[in-house]
Amino acid sequence: ALPISLLRFAMDSSLLNLTAINPFSGQFESSWRWMTARYTKFQIATVGSVLVHEILYFGICLPGFLAQFLPMMRRFKIQKDKDETFEQQWKCFKLLMFNHFCIQLPLISGTYAFTEFMSIPYNYEAIPVWYVLLLKLYGSLVVEDTWHYFIHRLLHHKSVYKYVHKVHHHFQAPFGMVAEYAHWMETLILGMGFFISVMLFCDHVIYLWAWVAVRLLETIDVHNGYFLPFNPLHLLPFYAGPEYHDFHHMNFNGNYSSTFTYWDWMFGTDKQYKEYLAKKKGSQLKSD
Repeated sequence: ALPISLLRFAMDSSLLNLTAINPFSGQFESSWRWMTARYTKFQIATVGSVLVHEILYFGICLPGFLAQFLPMMRRFKIQKDKDETFEQQWKCFKLLMFNHFCIQLPLISGTYAFTEFMSIPYNYEAIPVWYVLLLKLYGSLVVEDTWHYFIHRLLHHKSVYKYVHKVHHHFQAPFGMVAEYAHWMETLILGMGFFISVMLFCDHVIYLWAWVAVRLLETIDVHNGYFLPFNPLHLLPFYAGPEYHDFHHMNFNGNYSSTFTYWDWMFGTDKQYKEYLAKKKGSQLKSD
């Protein structure tokens, strides 16, 4: 009975420690209350969501963009023989603007109607506990990754590849902005994984914005073209990372998952990647 009592005490203490931490207090609370008092739900859901997406997208892309001008970052570049050119980046930016404002903006405009229909709260008091939000975000990544793996693999079928997914593969050596460089139809089809997670986990408007942030951080990270050994995202179990997805762009086949590695492992679609790593390791040993 004593060990069980000690275990219960430890669990209760851990739970108390978690609940005592509140990253949504202080300045965050003041800002959130100010926002909800000053703006309508419609303004928060539409204008707020557009601003969140655009600021986060280009903000997360910025370090990778600047890295191309820093010689010290060269050693972290995955495909060192392929540099980003101004023409490539401008081409990418133009299609991004079309996708962001002609495809994604109409979808974002439906956020208010969704939150009203689903009775999603905006008020500060209803914000979920931070660790529950984190669990839901991880669950969202799992759901989106599952959808992405199977649909992405279908988009590589020879009967449809050249009509849709080939656009995204224009860049064999990706950089951050390439994350949402895609045919408008692919934006809608693969984007369904994001919305399935929303339907399953959304219980507050803060979840929507946090999920946008997490998804953008992940997809821009795997497209940025740099492998950073100190990248904190590698702490996520089964996280694929930039080198994993970079191989997909370089090889065109295999490594179909967006975030994790287990679907490719289960279906053997990482075989060519493993062979590539083994060959690369062998070449390094010979050179040493």
